[in-house]
Amino acid sequence: MTSSLDLTPRRGLLLGPKGWAAVMAAAITVTVLAPLLNLVVPEGHAFHLSDYAVALIGKIMCYAICALAMDLIWGYTGILSLGHGLFFALGGYGMGMYLMRQIGRDGNYKSDLPDFMVFLDWKELPWAWTFSDSFLFQMAMVVLVPGLLALVFGFFAFRSRIKGVYFSIITQAMTFAAMLLFFRNETGFGGNNGFTDFKRILGVPIALPETRMMLFVLTGLTLIGFYLMARWIVHSKFGRVLQAIRDAESRVMFTGYDPLAYKLAIWTLSAVMCAVAGALYVPQVGIINPGEMSAAASIEIAIWAAVGGRATLIGPILGAFFVNGAKSWFTQVFPEFWLYFLGALFIAVTLFLPQGIVGLFDKFSSKKKETRA
Repeated sequence: MTSSLDLTPRRGLLLGPKGWAAVMAAAITVTVLAPLLNLVVPEGHAFHLSDYAVALIGKIMCYAICALAMDLIWGYTGILSLGHGLFFALGGYGMGMYLMRQIGRDGNYKSDLPDFMVFLDWKELPWAWTFSDSFLFQMAMVVLVPGLLALVFGFFAFRSRIKGVYFSIITQAMTFAAMLLFFRNETGFGGNNGFTDFKRILGVPIALPETRMMLFVLTGLTLIGFYLMARWIVHSKFGRVLQAIRDAESRVMFTGYDPLAYKLAIWTLSAVMCAVAGALYVPQVGIINPGEMSAAASIEIAIWAAVGGRATLIGPILGAFFVNGAKSWFTQVFPEFWLYFLGALFIAVTLFLPQGIVGLFDKFSSKKKETRA
């Protein structure tokens, strides 16, 4: 499908002039414009960007990374996962463990142990927390733990040629099992309350506007970086094989390619992308709990991709912003109607806009061309 929002030329460089201009505009907005509007423009001014808006946009950018990861496996490879909320949450827990250790003796119980461990009468840290006070170690775990889980799960699932709705069901089952496990206090991850009340990151107070803006900038640059990486992947030979697997996997096998290796690689990469998003999400939102592993959380990731437009890359990013922006407004003004709106939106997109928001832009652009002709 050729999209009016597709910024990549069919031949030549990764992006055309308009594409690079859009990327540069996004980078300048994230690194220069947003900090100026938040930190320099005084409160009460018409152009001031509030701390609430910074936190909300930063959170949605994390969601956009998840939607982009979903597009790589669903839009371009034909694998619908309903378990990517698990990888997002695991990344969040990896970051949360480090942030809990950074609290130190500033907690309610003035102990070196996290408050929830003191409350449960734990005398020492569990083995999983051994190196949790090291930022570099925990960031490595953010990538390695979800990546290894995705690799092992994907190997057995893809080797058994599980696909379609059956694969979606077992990914949801895996996520639900993990959620039940993390709800238990015995696992050492805070039970149903999870982690919260963070104080510092890398020794810097996390509540400072400058700290929150740095996290915002880092999240925006990560989203842009992942977008460029995804464009490179889907327009490479590797990406063309993925799309061939999506359209006719048996024919790909007949031509001598091994779908297992390709599916496993993109599946693991998408899981790591969600984990990184989760690690960026936690210090900005201030909490992580097993609710992020719920079935609804994983389904929403698929909805963002569907609403924006699958197999477009830019579409799922737009979908994440549109859906979560609407959620923020609805839950404040009409909280009881939000789930009805979300369900109606998904049904409407499925029936009338199968190509999502990007497809809607395509229709308008094609009508303009016809009018000019």
